[in-house]
Amino acid sequence: MSTFKLPDLGEGLPDAEIVEWQVAVGEVVKTDQPMVSMETAKAVVDVPVPFDGTVATLHGAAGDIIETGGALITITEAGESAASEEPAPDAASAEPVAEPRDAPTERSDSGTVVGEMESSDAVIASAHTVGNVKVTPAVRALARKLKVDLAQVTPTGAGDVVTARDVKQAAEQGSAPISQTASAPAATNPQAALVQAAAPVKSPAPTATPVSGEWTAIKGPRRSMARVMADAHAAVVPTTITEDINCGLWQGKQDVTVRMIRAMNAGVQREPVLNSWFNADGPKIQTHPAVHLGIAVDTRGGLFVSKLTDTDSKSAAQLRDDINQLRQNVESRSIPPQDLTGYTIMLSNVGVYAGKYTSPVITPPCVAIMATGKMRTEVVALNGGIGTANVMPVSLTFDHRAVTGGEAARFLAAFLDDLSLPN
Repeated sequence: MSTFKLPDLGEGLPDAEIVEWQVAVGEVVKTDQPMVSMETAKAVVDVPVPFDGTVATLHGAAGDIIETGGALITITEAGESAASEEPAPDAASAEPVAEPRDAPTERSDSGTVVGEMESSDAVIASAHTVGNVKVTPAVRALARKLKVDLAQVTPTGAGDVVTARDVKQAAEQGSAPISQTASAPAATNPQAALVQAAAPVKSPAPTATPVSGEWTAIKGPRRSMARVMADAHAAVVPTTITEDINCGLWQGKQDVTVRMIRAMNAGVQREPVLNSWFNADGPKIQTHPAVHLGIAVDTRGGLFVSKLTDTDSKSAAQLRDDINQLRQNVESRSIPPQDLTGYTIMLSNVGVYAGKYTSPVITPPCVAIMATGKMRTEVVALNGGIGTANVMPVSLTFDHRAVTGGEAARFLAAFLDDLSLPN
């Protein structure tokens, strides 16, 4: 009998939350079949069965948080005597067991290998076959939410995988309604519901939910957000400068987000030090030759920061494609783990609904973040007279340990100059 412990799912986080078990106590399982859907800070991840055998114990139920290195499942390996099995508690009443991270597993593996993976630096995010349908856990959750029968959906993804777009299209057309008898039990974890990105493009207002007035545990992305914000507050020496940009010279329809990204690149070209990482040990600084922009996206589930790579060397069309893909990944909770780290400077749009200036929070090791407020029409000086123009407020926060006030001001000036251009 062997206990498999929750591996590091590739984000360096101390825990993950059970969304849905796909195996049951007493079930005979095979290596690499889908075992459990776990929600990390940013994505829903399928963890496969680690070895052949019979499920003896599930160490937690949907909604429980399991520490990395903590017991996840106990399996009687193929060939073992059934008499050696311990009584298996019901999954609904099982308590998560947190074991020391350095505690050895009962098997020869280290407990950090998921299925066929060779190290814990990667995450299983691939589609698995469920009822003859190839689908990722996030898309499966979306189908449950929209009451779509996956068996009736025509897949368009590579390898005949059902995508989030396929599910949404089926829901809109009513071509694959789920029947009452075919309905799968919904995950009890509300965080498994897919979220809509509210930035950088305005999204519908969130649906009001009843307020209980009771204390509730913070889970999923909000749990990670609380941890990251506390760490950032303790580690960074922030200073914020603000300014207004006159966008009155803009000609024709403009892609505001792409314009902001281009302006960030102009700022970095003027003052590369803002595109750096800072390490207090030493101290030392690493200035990056390429701009990997972290886009802060506000959702009902919490704050996400996803990376757009090499923004300084891409065309406007390429940037728009990358932004659209980012939005789709956030919607479907299928953000690749590598897109959640490695950004070198940050951009946030806090003015989707309201707000002018702010003090955005820098996530270490980055040293700068730009935040834009709500664009508004104001009376301005115009060609020796007065007129009206669209004005956008911006706030630049920088880590004063790594960046001087002059460097930040010159970066901001280059950012303003670029956004003030007609095109």
